[in-house]
Amino acid sequence: MLWHGRRATSAKPVTITPTMGEQECSLIHFPMVVNMIVQTSRFRSCFLSAVLLTTGAIVPTTAPAYEETAVSNGGTVAGTVRFTGDIPEPQRFELRRYYDRAYCGALSDGSGYRLLREVSVGAQQGLKDVIVTIEGVEKGKPFDLQETKLEANMCQFVPFVSVVRNERPLSVVNLDSVSHDLQIYEREREHIFIMFHRPALTKAGTRDTIRFTGNRRGVIMQCGMHPYMQGHGLAVENPYYAVTGMEGTFSIGDLPAGTYRIKAWHPILGEKEQEVTVTENGSTSVAFSFEAR
Repeated sequence: MLWHGRRATSAKPVTITPTMGEQECSLIHFPMVVNMIVQTSRFRSCFLSAVLLTTGAIVPTTAPAYEETAVSNGGTVAGTVRFTGDIPEPQRFELRRYYDRAYCGALSDGSGYRLLREVSVGAQQGLKDVIVTIEGVEKGKPFDLQETKLEANMCQFVPFVSVVRNERPLSVVNLDSVSHDLQIYEREREHIFIMFHRPALTKAGTRDTIRFTGNRRGVIMQCGMHPYMQGHGLAVENPYYAVTGMEGTFSIGDLPAGTYRIKAWHPILGEKEQEVTVTENGSTSVAFSFEAR
């Protein structure tokens, strides 16, 4: 998903209820929102009003609290996520149009463009940056994820996809010699809602608490100064998750026996799910396949 430069072809219009005198804000395209919020003060006012109206209408639901307990004879779910079809081309950004083109151009294509590859596929068609989660596990092994750590390095977020936890901190360290305009949003399909904004991310970095509203789980990260600097995150509710590398493989162990939903989430290609049954000391194989949207 792209917020600056070329608009994603799968974009759908988002209707935001305007306040009095702001009828011009009633139809906004999702991929344009973040760019507009930085550059247009009138849109910022409209967007804020829309967020207040929308979040005020949502009644958050509380998921059962996860309980840590000893797991004996736990099972394992393992598998591979693959990509089929033509791999989408990376997004191209002309460096001369943005700040710090000399520094950020160190990762250019050699012809004045910075590339953002949102879909990475390995030699055996394994799909990278997929977060695989087991849903519905109410108790089990320790939930060790207490903080999500992110780096701004060579004008890109590392990693591109992160696992986050609600009501836990997200820390961002800036390893670059240039500052960044850090923007963090929560997402729900075509809608986005601002979480926090740090307009001058320097070497000191920042540490903020992730707080979702409603049932949202997705996170979008962007630098307002360098539009090719984008990242994504997904909130998890238990420690049974994995993130795929270039091979597309994953393995999730110490699962209590039972039947669950397993989901594979990619920030650009969407989400797939299926049912999985885990047996004591058993190993269950699961496969997912994604294609270009």
